[in-house]
Order: sequence, then C-alpha cells, then structure tokens
Amino acid sequence: MAKIIMLMAGLLSLLVAILHIIIVFIGAEGYRFFGAGEQMAKMAEQGSWIPAIVTLAIAVVFAIWAAYAFASAGLVAKMPLQKTALVAISAIYIIRALAVLALVIKPELATSFNIWSSLTSLLIGLFYAFGSYYLEFAAN
Repeated sequence: MAKIIMLMAGLLSLLVAILHIIIVFIGAEGYRFFGAGEQMAKMAEQGSWIPAIVTLAIAVVFAIWAAYAFASAGLVAKMPLQKTALVAISAIYIIRALAVLALVIKPELATSFNIWSSLTSLLIGLFYAFGSYYLEFAAN
C-alpha cells in the first residue's frame, strides 16, 4: 500500500510539472489563471523570457520530486539523500498547503484557485509523508 501511495505522490508531482510546462505555452492568461501574479502575466505579454524560465525551472523541481517518489516506490534507482529529500519535499508541500490560513487574514485572496491549490498541496504532502515514512523509515 505504501508503494501505491508513493506512486501517487510521484504521479501528482509529475502532473504539476507538466501543468507548469503547459502554462508556459498558454502564456499570460495561464499565468493569471494559475495565480502566478499580474507581473508575470504582463512580462509574458511583453515577450519576456523570464516567466518561461522561472516556470520551467519550477517544472524541473517538481519532476525531480516525482523522481524521488518513484525511487522510494522502487520504480527507479535510489536518489541521493533520498530520506532527507523526501522529508523536505513532504514539508514543503504541507507548508505550502498552510497558505490557506492566510485567507483568514486576507479573505479577498480566497479564490477557488488558492483554496484548491492548498488542498492539493496538502494531499500530495501527506502522500509523500506517509509513503516515505512507511517505505524509508518504518521499514528500517
């Protein structure tokens, strides 16, 4: 069961990576819709490479995170600092999920995107946390 959870974590991270690549191709409206901010959208409209470079770099990070999940599930070779990385990835996703708490302070930020992205981050973070615990820590 833990391998399936970790496989799901990896697939979801890979999906997030692919989504970031798609955003680059959509352009300014993609940046706006997915909450990257008006500045990123305007730079994309003006033909700047900065939004694409930043977004593709983020996609690479998510793809690497997917590789760590797949390694923990035994689908690819072990990755460097695997246990440490999995703890960090879990923590980053869960901390990102806590951004929903900012909506209590600034309710005007309560867009469906902010709520859904926080819930998605929480789900993925919990998959990483539980999967890596059972596969990397409890098993040893």
